[in-house]
Amino acid sequence: MKKSLFILFLLVSVISYSQDKDNYSKVVADFQSLYNEGNYNAIYYMFNYDMKKAMPLAKTRAFFADLNSKLGKITQVEFNKIKDLAHIYIVTFASEVRDITFYLDNNNKIGGLLVTYHKPDNLPVLDRNTTKMILPFNEEWFVFWGGIDKKNNYHVAHENQKYAYDILIIKDDASFSGDPKVNENYYAYGKDIIAPCDAKVVKVITGVKDNIPGELNSEQLTGNTIVLETNNKEYILFAHLKENSIAVREGQFIRKGGLLGKCGNSGNTTEPHLHLSLQNTLDMNIATGAKLYFDRILVNGELQLDYLPVKGDAIKNRD
Repeated sequence: MKKSLFILFLLVSVISYSQDKDNYSKVVADFQSLYNEGNYNAIYYMFNYDMKKAMPLAKTRAFFADLNSKLGKITQVEFNKIKDLAHIYIVTFASEVRDITFYLDNNNKIGGLLVTYHKPDNLPVLDRNTTKMILPFNEEWFVFWGGIDKKNNYHVAHENQKYAYDILIIKDDASFSGDPKVNENYYAYGKDIIAPCDAKVVKVITGVKDNIPGELNSEQLTGNTIVLETNNKEYILFAHLKENSIAVREGQFIRKGGLLGKCGNSGNTTEPHLHLSLQNTLDMNIATGAKLYFDRILVNGELQLDYLPVKGDAIKNRD
């Protein structure tokens, strides 16, 4: 469920400073003026040869037009830090704050440009859950991606999804029966997703249509989504839920085992499954993923205590 946010960044060497440089200040000021004027052609001509190859004029114009339509004009630019020869700025747009990283070559041409979500330095650190959890579903489900290494869990490579699970239902070595283009033919589709602990509902995204299996919705990554907050300030994200199935609202307190919604196929997903992750803050865009353990569950038919499921496990709540 990974989507790169914006643009190529070309980078060299490793060094760190704490103060902005005059040549960067001038280039960034020019960039701000040209962006706010909508003069994206002129921004393109600020690029060096490599950037122009990576971002041709038409692509550059489309990129900044899309950025402007989503975030609006730049109202403030504040130098933040230097990392790996590049300067990072906190940029306030009309609607949101972003970080923009600039790298200039020896001719003061832009050789790298990266727009990312602004991540505060004071976010809490979370390694794993201390709240006791049950699995958020009934019946036996299969861990398609899970664990703490990249071999078993591709999410590990992505900080905001680190240690996340993709879980579905398997029967006779398949996740569906019949036409693979029909959501209802997938065993996980429409199954109840329940609260793994007592928690507060702090985020709900609804109204996203389920995909035809095999197709992706890269504009609404998590699809229909719920985020729960535990008493210990742990945030549990449930993604790709079924259209019109969410049974809770933001601000609601839900008890362990209570119905959240149903498994679906909405968002950036190819087939019905549950994407489940633990994170250190509410906003997935700036979060760091953490390990999610379950208190007492059956794993491949055997009881396991305080267990972190891994790829290939068949898991079920102990009755």
